[in-house]
Amino acid sequence: MLDGQPTVVFQPFIDTATGQIAGVEALARLRDSKGQLHSAGPLFSNPKTPLPGLRRLDRTIRQQALQRFHQAPADWFLSLNISPRWVSRLRVDQPLPSLKQLQLSGIAAERVVFEITEQGGASQRLPAVVAAYREAGARVAIDDFGAGYSQLDRVLALQPDILKLDMRLFKAAARGGPSEQIVKALAQMAERTGCWIIAEGVETEAELNFALECGARYVQGFLFAKPEEAFFATDAFVERFALLRNHYVKQKLLERAQLMRLREQLSLLMAELNEWANKGASAGQLPIPDAYPWLLRVFICDNQGTQRSPNHEWRGAGWHTDNRYIGHNWSWRPYFYQLLAEGWDERRLIVSSTYRDATSNQYCLTAGKFIDNNVLILVDIDAAGF
Repeated sequence: MLDGQPTVVFQPFIDTATGQIAGVEALARLRDSKGQLHSAGPLFSNPKTPLPGLRRLDRTIRQQALQRFHQAPADWFLSLNISPRWVSRLRVDQPLPSLKQLQLSGIAAERVVFEITEQGGASQRLPAVVAAYREAGARVAIDDFGAGYSQLDRVLALQPDILKLDMRLFKAAARGGPSEQIVKALAQMAERTGCWIIAEGVETEAELNFALECGARYVQGFLFAKPEEAFFATDAFVERFALLRNHYVKQKLLERAQLMRLREQLSLLMAELNEWANKGASAGQLPIPDAYPWLLRVFICDNQGTQRSPNHEWRGAGWHTDNRYIGHNWSWRPYFYQLLAEGWDERRLIVSSTYRDATSNQYCLTAGKFIDNNVLILVDIDAAGF
């Protein structure tokens, strides 16, 4: 039973390029007898909630949102949640109720985003529904992207305009660890397919920074605003966003300066290793890396990417030799063909992006430099050590 008066509230999307509000998401609330608003989310996730009541609530909220949106600035967009479970209950030839509501509202379809929620339900019929929305001029978003493998299938089938990163995955990724790289990869995939990214649930400056690092076009969350009945002014958060963005840029400049210092240290190390290699590259003649606390290992490859030396690993008190990787070929790794492309002719020092090493389970970088046409010195670096 639905206890309370259905009421629509709006949470803004902040455009990361301007700091202005670009649009709002319509969310369902129930107003109790004391006038307090409560989220209707638990009703939608409770399997015991009567479906006819949920469907009426869903359409009532959508109708209220469309009516209220006439009061919003003309350049905003409105995001309306659509549950696939309702699609499965429609006749094949039945007009979409959500599209009919939009057409009757007088709101231009170009200003509306239909946001496909949940992972289950009517997956066979969704492409036709999305096609109908697009034909009308509306855009389509997929919610909770990254929450499951089925979402990847849905992206391929629906080719959405916007992807909203799964909130739980996003928050975990913002704290670091394996999920960080997964979310970055998802964001990169979205960018390459022409989708805009929305990061929702942004509550802290660290989460905003991670959203910016992922290339999010819009951010949404309590760091800026909770859902409210009234609309905020378009520029309500411009100053706050500018301040936070400047913090982010300063942090990135510090990281860049740190990387430049690392490159200076690597140049010194490579000069020592060049001399070591010219003397025969024996383990006993390796320099003590006291000035390079981030150093993990040193090894030599030929210009085809085949490892010619053991791994020489520094373990705090001395060098240890590991012969298992002699003869392994690493030419397929990005840092190697980057070296061939950029470091061959000029003997430049090349440093890879950060990656997770499958053998040591550490976040690493690899630096390399050719010292002649057939000798490439490679150094693995502990990303947490600098």
